[in-house]
Amino acid sequence: MQGKIAIEEHFALEETLGSSEGPHGASEIWKVLKGNLLDIQDKRLAKMDKLGIEIAVLSLNAPVLQGMTDRKEAAELAIRANDFLAEQVAKRPERFRGFAALAMQEPEVAARELTRCVKELGFVGALVNGYTERDVPNSAFHYDLKEYWPFWEQVEKLDAPFYLHAKDLSRQEIVAGHPWLLTASWSFGVETSTHALRLMCSGLFDKYPKLKIILGHLGEGLPFSLWRVDHRIEKDPRGIPIKKKLNDYFRQNFWVTTSGNFHTLSLVDTMLELGTDRILFASDFPFENMEEAAEWFDGAAINEYDKQKIGRLNSIKLFGLEKALAAKA
Repeated sequence: MQGKIAIEEHFALEETLGSSEGPHGASEIWKVLKGNLLDIQDKRLAKMDKLGIEIAVLSLNAPVLQGMTDRKEAAELAIRANDFLAEQVAKRPERFRGFAALAMQEPEVAARELTRCVKELGFVGALVNGYTERDVPNSAFHYDLKEYWPFWEQVEKLDAPFYLHAKDLSRQEIVAGHPWLLTASWSFGVETSTHALRLMCSGLFDKYPKLKIILGHLGEGLPFSLWRVDHRIEKDPRGIPIKKKLNDYFRQNFWVTTSGNFHTLSLVDTMLELGTDRILFASDFPFENMEEAAEWFDGAAINEYDKQKIGRLNSIKLFGLEKALAAKA
């Protein structure tokens, strides 16, 4: 399929590379991964051309800002990263868009930077790498906390989609002795789906019903789990402060991407649970293989109209790309 729009595509600055090196630095893979994170205008574009990807929405590598404990340093790095990304997008605005990197240690600082990125830099939203640490190493602040609600109010006012990207478990004891279950193989999904559930269960979407949240990896397992979660909460609500079922919030406030989950049966199941209007193509490059993502999607056994929606049309609508693409044509 030509004209795909890929929305989870990562880059790094030299100073942020170390944040992604941990799981990869001891292997030969890191040499390739490092080069791909630093490259935007050359090999990346050549891959996109070859694979029919018209636009990539770029975001800072993980966890970077969300793993920093110093509030001031995190806020300053966010500005540098966003300014750099804006310069790169400006070189090829017909091929790239940007997600804001946000230092979530201080919600009001994050809200100001998101406003700058959307209104001045032309970014299409934000991507944040899970819960944030602050002040103390290995701390974990999730964004359902009331101190973050003014931030969410500004997100809604800006009509800015917010990509809740994966981060490793805030409590790693559950996989102690099983390091192969850390990071992307399992624990990323457990942590991120739980974070999304916390947002839903907090009443956030009753207060700010127009919020738009994106999850990767076909929704981190939530499309297949929410019926049972709702079923059990209905039997034993324990004072949950929400007006709707969790599945209602998921269908009204969430979108999911194909990043790193290149399995057709899982895609079809997600289509049945969530509908095709809320699924977006993404590769998770360079942490996943762009060729594998694109070739799998192009060959997936779904009808052509659904493929166009997932591969392109849904992202155009969500990120308001109609005018830019019309001008290009």
